[in-house]
Amino acid sequence: MKKLESIKEFDGYLERYSHYSECCQCEMVFSIYLPKQAVQEKVPALYWLSGLTCSDDNFRVKAGAQRYASEQGIALIIPDTSPRGEGVMDFPERYDLGIAAGFYVNATESPWDKNYQMYSYIVEELPALIEEHFPVVAGVKSISGHSMGGHGALICALKNPSAYCSVSAFSPICHPTQVPWGKDALGAYLGNDMEKWQQYDAVNLVQNGHKVETILVDQGTADEFLSDQLKPEALIEACEQQKINLNFRMQEGYDHSYHFISSFIGEHIAYHSNFLKKEMGD
Repeated sequence: MKKLESIKEFDGYLERYSHYSECCQCEMVFSIYLPKQAVQEKVPALYWLSGLTCSDDNFRVKAGAQRYASEQGIALIIPDTSPRGEGVMDFPERYDLGIAAGFYVNATESPWDKNYQMYSYIVEELPALIEEHFPVVAGVKSISGHSMGGHGALICALKNPSAYCSVSAFSPICHPTQVPWGKDALGAYLGNDMEKWQQYDAVNLVQNGHKVETILVDQGTADEFLSDQLKPEALIEACEQQKINLNFRMQEGYDHSYHFISSFIGEHIAYHSNFLKKEMGD
């Protein structure tokens, strides 16, 4: 790994690294916030998955999460949203396909399959790297995200319930197989096999018996993408049918932006902290 940056914040350090990813076959960048508690002991971790057009930079700059992570003694792990760099397939005229739009799937269609293995990167490769090189407790982690990253957080937790202590999301793409963003991306990355699509759709996963203990979701009522791209009503119905405890909070007047995320990120970090510390026996 190569350290790119280190900035002191709230008595901890926000650092940025690059490394070669075997999954994605290219250099990947991630940020990590280590609270002051990490100087003396290993701490639990919260993974944050960002949305379309974003990199790791958006969350670490705009969300204000480091203050709350410092208070709770939690490390923040902030990966990129896709592979990048020379030779990585892109669709430059589209913001919702290619670079910054990896959708946290393992692509099976050429040429995307060479680099776009974001699901395995998030679930397997990056946590192994983090736990080897940083003072975080092995296996004690939670996951959250926004929009495309909310979709990613939900599918990672539902497909790997024993790997994460808790899951939450802001404005997630709940039913990607049924909305334009998801149909375009899944069709490109996975081809025409709808069975492959369903493996990365939170609603379909819940309907097919994938379960977690509880899910926290915040959704703004003024979100410009709410009716066409997110489909939260499908997730609510599926969780009711499968008796999953979904705490779905409609937040009046909030949009899809980081103004919304920054307003409630402290509550999400406190929510995850309860589960993480319970796992550690605190």
